[in-house]
Amino acid sequence: MTLQERDKNVVWHPFTQLKNAPLPIGIVKGEGAYFFDEAGKRYIDGIASWWVNVHGHCHPYLTKKISEQLQTLEHTLFSGFTHEPAVQLAERLLKRLPSNQSKIFYSDNGSTAVEVALKMAFQYWSNQSIHKTKVIAFENGYHGDTFGGMSVGARNAFNLPFSKLLFDVIHIPVPVKGKEQGTLDALQTALQRDDISSFIFEPLVQGAGGMVMYSPQVLDELIKCCKDKNVITIADEVMTGFGRTGNFFASDYLEQKPDIICMSKGLTGGVMPLGATACAQFIYDEFLSDDKMKTFYHGHSYTANPTACSAALASMDLFDNPEAFDNIKRIEQQHHLFLQKIRSHKALIDVRQLGTIIAFEIKTGEQTNYLNSLAEHISQFFISRGIILRPLGNIIYILPPYCISNTDLEYIYNVTEEFLNGL
Repeated sequence: MTLQERDKNVVWHPFTQLKNAPLPIGIVKGEGAYFFDEAGKRYIDGIASWWVNVHGHCHPYLTKKISEQLQTLEHTLFSGFTHEPAVQLAERLLKRLPSNQSKIFYSDNGSTAVEVALKMAFQYWSNQSIHKTKVIAFENGYHGDTFGGMSVGARNAFNLPFSKLLFDVIHIPVPVKGKEQGTLDALQTALQRDDISSFIFEPLVQGAGGMVMYSPQVLDELIKCCKDKNVITIADEVMTGFGRTGNFFASDYLEQKPDIICMSKGLTGGVMPLGATACAQFIYDEFLSDDKMKTFYHGHSYTANPTACSAALASMDLFDNPEAFDNIKRIEQQHHLFLQKIRSHKALIDVRQLGTIIAFEIKTGEQTNYLNSLAEHISQFFISRGIILRPLGNIIYILPPYCISNTDLEYIYNVTEEFLNGL
């Protein structure tokens, strides 16, 4: 039996209606920007394996450092204990994060990093006996599939079966170009309430919502409004962190800095699960008390796993090498050149780009969303040509590992143009 056939007998895959889905491709090897399946076919990984792989698959330096760590300390509980990789990683993250960040709380993925952030914000007020339980979030957002993450995300196909179980959130429009004032007005209206705990956002780019982009200037205004009203601001940098937008963090584009920042995906270079939530000192201080009920009672069995932390440290080493951001800049420039070439194509509603992310919104007779029927056709078209892209409905996006060559980028662009020309 093939890997595909064995899989069908025993595995339940995410985000997939499995009744009529084609058999999943059996991947047996990764190398650089490529995957190889069990038949030996090579694929270009055009979306960095769900946005996590930043340096390329099976990077020898990452592999070496993880192997070394496994021979010393593979795992330890993190309540009442600590270890060198966790401490060193926190030190190095704080040097890269905005200067207002003071402490790192570890979890194990992006959704849990968001859960930690929301709970920090809620309990910050609760520890002061202040009743603030409402969250403001953008429409169209995605913050993960745990219940807190679903609650602050858009109400859509991802979470419809659970809608009655989610806590109420005040959603405001995304401040896309030309509609900034409407968002500012909606935020100001929401901030007139006295029970607002926090404002959470994906800075500059909404990922799963369709690679929707907006300016740092309007986000600065929104954060300042929140600070003026003493509302905690939470940046979900799970996708935008670690070079994706051209800077190390999307928050680096901002004058106003978030109070809490969530990280995962590229944190370990894409090789191991790890989440981290950074916070400002004033938030941490509200949990220091002789009253044990003010303790932050949150944790995971694999919190600050030493092996995952060592992977993240190795990834940080690679980011310290100028080559990493040289590659990011190169990809950014190549994307921009293709944007200029393709932006007036008759099949497109819009093309948008920031850093290493470029997205193409395709005209269809349907509403732009994740369930658009064009998605399956897009996937199969690119797979048949040896490219892995996972469209967001009628939105094609390219978000590659930073090691991808200009030749491979050009090939993806050419196939994208071929697809558009065939519509």
